[in-house]
Amino acid sequence: MKNTEKQAILKRAQQWFLATIAENHIANTEKLANPEEFNINPFLAIYLANFLTGNSNPESIARALIYPRVLGTSITTSFGTNIQKFSSEVLTSFGSAIPGIDIEFVDQVDGQKKYCQLKVGPNTINKDDVESIHGHFGSAIRLSRANNLRVATEDFMVGVLYGERAELSGHYLRIEKQYHHPVIVGREFWKRLTGDEHFYEDLIKAIALVAEKADGAKVVEKVISALAQSDAIQKLVAELNS
Repeated sequence: MKNTEKQAILKRAQQWFLATIAENHIANTEKLANPEEFNINPFLAIYLANFLTGNSNPESIARALIYPRVLGTSITTSFGTNIQKFSSEVLTSFGSAIPGIDIEFVDQVDGQKKYCQLKVGPNTINKDDVESIHGHFGSAIRLSRANNLRVATEDFMVGVLYGERAELSGHYLRIEKQYHHPVIVGREFWKRLTGDEHFYEDLIKAIALVAEKADGAKVVEKVISALAQSDAIQKLVAELNS
């Protein structure tokens, strides 16, 4: 892959992450200034504030409430539910018109044409997903052979965007062992796609820059301050100290 092509993918990744993930993340964070966004358990709120900061002043309580929401599973879910958008907007040059196949590319390691369904991480599929993937691949193989294209079962693979081989769940391993479709994960996937040994790390760095540009730390501190000053938190602290 030429450097210009690499930089184009990295730039599209940044643009996609900003528009699809970061902007929604910021908007959802700003909502947390309203105490009605929380079902506040006074026992846990006080305990977690002390556990986190060593005290239960209004700001500490606000941090204990906000951090799990800002850094929790919802951001991971958002990334996962937008994986199709990621493939169509970031990996445009590899797009596939075959149902159930996200991208097509020439494997930069073995030189073979590959048909790939993308998944986010090493633990992001379940038992039903295994059957769905196998079904899509089976249909694509039959269609290809009906059109006189020479394809092998091993040419249909799952590409996992991040993680390590050792982290793959049993569901992914079943795809390989039972159905003989390779599962390529993290650094190795990006190497096969681009031919660049360091693309995986460069992509992580490029996306990290989005958070810096979005200045999320400033947004979080502003929301913590607003929530700490809310009547609900002030009342909780007053009752604690009465």
